[in-house]
Amino acid sequence: MEFTVWGIITALIVGLIVGALGRLVVPGRQNMPMWLHMLIGVGAALLGTIVARASGFAETAGIDWRELLLQVLFAAIAVALVAGVGRRRGVTHH
Repeated sequence: MEFTVWGIITALIVGLIVGALGRLVVPGRQNMPMWLHMLIGVGAALLGTIVARASGFAETAGIDWRELLLQVLFAAIAVALVAGVGRRRGVTHH
């Protein structure tokens, strides 16, 4: 994996999209700042790519829908966990 300016910008954009999709999948309201969704999205996108490559289906032409589904699934799990921890502790994120 090569780190370039465009690669980092692309990762941040994909992270925003994956984080937003993960947030949409989780029912209820999540009082979390946008930067946290981006961070979760970038982590979920990275984890989804690693799992997809390990499973052997990351190298396809165009958009790999299975890889994207994994990324959104990981983001939804992370959003649910973080939002649930915040609710249990009585923390409101603004």
